[in-house]
Amino acid sequence: MWVLLRGAYPLRILLPMRGEWMGRRGLPRSLVPGSSRRRYRKEALPALEVPVLPLTTTEIRQYLRAHGIPFQDGYSCLRAPSPFVGSSDLKNQTGAATSFSLFIDKTTGRFLCMTSLAEGSWEDFQASVEGRGDGAREGALLTEAPEAKDMEEVRRIWDRAIPLWELPDPEEAQLARVMFGLTKVTDDTLRRFSVRYLRPARSLVFPWFSPRDLGLRGLKLLGAEGQGDGVHYMETTIPRPGAYHNLFGLPLISRRDVEVVLTSRELDSLALNQSTGLPTLALPRGTVCLPPALLPYLEQFRRIVFWLGDDLRSWEAAKLFARKLNPKRCSLLREEVLGELSNVEQAAGVRWSRFPDLNRLLKGHRKGELTVFTGPTGSGKTTFISEYALDLCTQGVNTLWGSFEISNVRLARVMLTQFAVGRLEEQLDKYEEWADRFEDLPLYFMTFHGQQSIRSVIDTMQHAVYVYDVCHVVIDNLQFMMGHEQLSTDRIAAQDYIVGAFRKFATDNNCHVTLVIHPRKEDDDKELQTASIFGSAKASQEADNVLILQDRKLVTGPGKRYLQVSKNRFDGDVGVFPLEFNKNSLTFSIPPKSKARLKKIKDDNGLVAKKPSSGKKGAMPQNSET
Repeated sequence: MWVLLRGAYPLRILLPMRGEWMGRRGLPRSLVPGSSRRRYRKEALPALEVPVLPLTTTEIRQYLRAHGIPFQDGYSCLRAPSPFVGSSDLKNQTGAATSFSLFIDKTTGRFLCMTSLAEGSWEDFQASVEGRGDGAREGALLTEAPEAKDMEEVRRIWDRAIPLWELPDPEEAQLARVMFGLTKVTDDTLRRFSVRYLRPARSLVFPWFSPRDLGLRGLKLLGAEGQGDGVHYMETTIPRPGAYHNLFGLPLISRRDVEVVLTSRELDSLALNQSTGLPTLALPRGTVCLPPALLPYLEQFRRIVFWLGDDLRSWEAAKLFARKLNPKRCSLLREEVLGELSNVEQAAGVRWSRFPDLNRLLKGHRKGELTVFTGPTGSGKTTFISEYALDLCTQGVNTLWGSFEISNVRLARVMLTQFAVGRLEEQLDKYEEWADRFEDLPLYFMTFHGQQSIRSVIDTMQHAVYVYDVCHVVIDNLQFMMGHEQLSTDRIAAQDYIVGAFRKFATDNNCHVTLVIHPRKEDDDKELQTASIFGSAKASQEADNVLILQDRKLVTGPGKRYLQVSKNRFDGDVGVFPLEFNKNSLTFSIPPKSKARLKKIKDDNGLVAKKPSSGKKGAMPQNSET
């Protein structure tokens, strides 16, 4: 699911290994040239070498008026007559309202024709309107069915799956209902939503039907297994998550429906529809992402109710999705959410799984904050911050990487090695498995390299927040934006301006920004301090968290590296903990077999967390939204 962003355009990349390009098999399908699920009708438009300037709704309206194209203003899209509708489709349209079948996203300009399912960028639409190329459809992207091998698997699974009520063993049917919480869901509800059961995998099968002809386009398999007193659910989609743009329940929506409930799980949609009678739709990736490609299908509703869960992450997802859908028509259905928001552990943010000591100090990774990270040259800043971000990404934190110093190919290779916890050169038989799992991570890369302007970087970040629901941006590093700022010849003033821009972005977009800044030139025999960060004090003042990667070998000779938390605005806890670099896996996290040594390492080095007297227990960063 990881892609590259050049301005607002996704590009493709190959992962190198052992000095060579790997073959197509096992690589992310969206990243391998020639294997894109959507392709241009003729030749692809040339890739842009400079970032695209942001598009405004006003500019879209002005263009439509200038070309005499009528349009209607919607919640998140503009509607207009479609140039992609053939004569046969026109005969099937029964009125002026239905003729406005082209939906244009107000934020990005991307379009979707609901009749022909043609879709593409704003530039594609302009090319079609202006007749550039061989015909009216030149440059337009046409949505296609999933790849042949995916469809073969979809059809094979669908044909083998059977309705629960047709299981020959009543005990097996009852056990399945208990495992999936379907004891009160009727056979009629399961039949209307076309839900089936795959016996060999003990999984429910939810179909994805084309909105145009109700043809089968994909499946989601939901498996369940008992764990202690609870049940653990496992999801698999065909095609893979990045191309799985399903709204489960869409075929049951009537044109007369004006209210809908959006859920994060198909099981919730079944139960809610049966108990309330309201139209329900399940988002394909739950609380992780609301793809803008689905917004046209939600335009008809005057009221949208979120039923995403009763935890903090669900609440934050609802706020993020409401921005895309127009907050005036969105509301929450679960009143108990407010009680959950007071839960201190949830408010502390997402916890790291690889760095328990980071949880002990920072408590968690929270949206809307700015983290400044520094360390001596050659200490492994990029390698550490890669694992730090990868840890969160594996837990569903949508992450955008902006690496200006090293190439994305090299960075992706490091992260894949960290993800597999070992060099895949030495275990090529496992490459396919790890590459597939890595593909499914909500991980994105900017294609900028070398010096860039802060405006271009911010524009790309905002695009990623809207399109991919990115909630963590890593910038490595600030110094590569300094040369482009013409505000002042004073580098300190330019840096202050850049830091302020990232601070504002984090607050306005409720998105965490991790900013790598090089330290000042200091004596090698001294450990770094907060004051060692290059520039004025603005960086440390604006930051919610300041992390310093210390390297003791620079001070006392060969020894341990450790991470110092020198600022923590959340509750004031600061301190240090040791890091042990594993050259084979390129990781700093302590492997399970080594965790028993942690206490001894701390005792030997005197690494104990401390809380300054000025710290305020329970203080939380203020948000611009409530």
